[in-house]
Formats: sequence, C-alpha cells, structure tokens
Amino acid sequence: MFNIKKQYLGAGLVCLAATMWGFDGIVLTPRLYQLNVAYVVFVLHLLPLIGMSILFGKSEITNIKKLSKEDLFFYFLIALFGGTLGTLSIVKALFLVNFNHLTVVTLLQKLQPVFAIFLARILLGERVGKNFVFWTIAALMSGYLLTFQFSLPHFEVGDNIGLASIYAILAAFSFGSSTVFGKKILAHSTFRTALYTRYLFTSIITGLIVIANGNLGWFLKTTSHQWMIFVIIGLTTGSGAVLLYYIGLRYIKANIATMCELCFPVSSIVFDYIFNGRLLSPVQFMSAGILLFTIYKITRNQKN
Repeated sequence: MFNIKKQYLGAGLVCLAATMWGFDGIVLTPRLYQLNVAYVVFVLHLLPLIGMSILFGKSEITNIKKLSKEDLFFYFLIALFGGTLGTLSIVKALFLVNFNHLTVVTLLQKLQPVFAIFLARILLGERVGKNFVFWTIAALMSGYLLTFQFSLPHFEVGDNIGLASIYAILAAFSFGSSTVFGKKILAHSTFRTALYTRYLFTSIITGLIVIANGNLGWFLKTTSHQWMIFVIIGLTTGSGAVLLYYIGLRYIKANIATMCELCFPVSSIVFDYIFNGRLLSPVQFMSAGILLFTIYKITRNQKN
C-alpha cells in the first residue's frame, strides 16, 4: 500500500511539473516578449543560480572541483545545447508568434525524444526502439500538418509561424542533444550537482553573449512587472518544476512518466484557450493527437 501511494505521489509530481511547463510556455515567458531574447535566457538562469548558491552553492562548488575534465566538458555541452541554444531557440519561437500560435510552438518542442534517440544511436551506439523510423516519419508529418495544415510552407513576415516552427524544432534538437550528453555524466553526479552545474555554466555562456552584444542595459529597462514574472518562473516553472519532476521520477516507471509528461502539451492547449482565447483548428487538433501518440510510442518503445 505504501509503494502504491508513492507511485501516485510520483505520477502526481511529474504531471504537476509538466503542467507548470505548459503554463510557462503559454502564459509566463511570452509576457517578456518586449525584452532581448539572450537577456531573458540569461536572467532565467541567473536568478535560480543565485537562489541555489545561497542554499547549497558552497558544497556544490566543492563537488564541481572534484569532477574530471571529461565530465566538465559534457556539462559544458549540456549547458551549451540544453541551457543556451535550446532555451534561446524556444524563447525566440514564443516571441516570434506574438501569442498567435503558442500551442503549435510548444507542441513542436515535443519532437525532442526523436532527436535524443537518433543522437544516442549515433554518439552512444544505443539500439533504437521497435519501428522507430516509421513512428519518426509519422511524427514529422503530423508536425508539418500542425504547423501549415494542408498548405505549402510559408514564411510571411506578419505571421512568423514558419520561422517560429524552425526555432521550435531547433530547440527540440538542442534539448535532445542535452539529454544524450547527460547520459555521459549523470551516473557520476548527484541530481543537485547536475542542476547547479547546468545553471552555472548556462549563466556564464549567456552572460558572455549579453555582454558581447552590449545588452546589459536591459537590466535598467526591465519593469517591476517583468521582474515579477522572472521571479515566478525561477521559483516555479524553472528550477522548481525540474526539481518536482526528478523527485517524481524516483517513484514511477519510465513508461508511466512518459504518459504523465503528456500533461505538458495538453495543458498548453488548455492554457492557450483560457488565457488567450485561442483554439487549434480541427486539422491541427487531429495532427496534435497523432504527434503526441507517435512521440509516446517512440519513447515507450525506446525505454522498453
């Protein structure tokens, strides 16, 4: 009975974390669209880093110093792809659509497992799951229909959905790459060390980008309302959701976690309707359902 309660707790925490990510992508991060993209990503990592440094920074710096050069290199790659390129791409995509196609952008990000499994096959030599090629083609086709429906690709300046979709897919590739690199080092580190190191390295990389582009002046341009959104993201949908997610993973199996993670795209659709009054078209709803089913099959077959 106790183990069953733990499983319910774990599933609930993963669902909550995924729902928080959906809320972030639809409601919170898009509200920062008036700010510079690199500056937004920098602050989104800097604020949680400051909080973690106050709570346990001293011990984690000691742990980081004990890491091998190889582990540090892979942590750098995780920060570069997952923390920097991935976050820059998805934030840019959300800003481009200007509240018009937020659900499409968040759903396309769910292609991440496809890239993660493909890269793991190339870089780590892992075997791919059953019918991987078939489900991947189906996922890509549904992603196309979700974006353009039955039209040819278009990249009109006023719409931006085509360009935003490219950024969303680039984010999925970057996050998938980060997952593969993480497999190289997570066996040697605690989750807390991995989380702290990722935020530390990402803050350094994005901070250098902000300085190089002369965007430090955005600190003075940021309004009190925008700072409030930054803090909310940092405490909830940022590091807070990640922490809930990994705590939940301790108590449930991988295939159950895969189902729970579907709360992310489902909540995105719900939040987009509640806060922005937007619904997917019938074709997009059908495409979204096919996309989520194919991603579920790909992930489940791989984990099995």
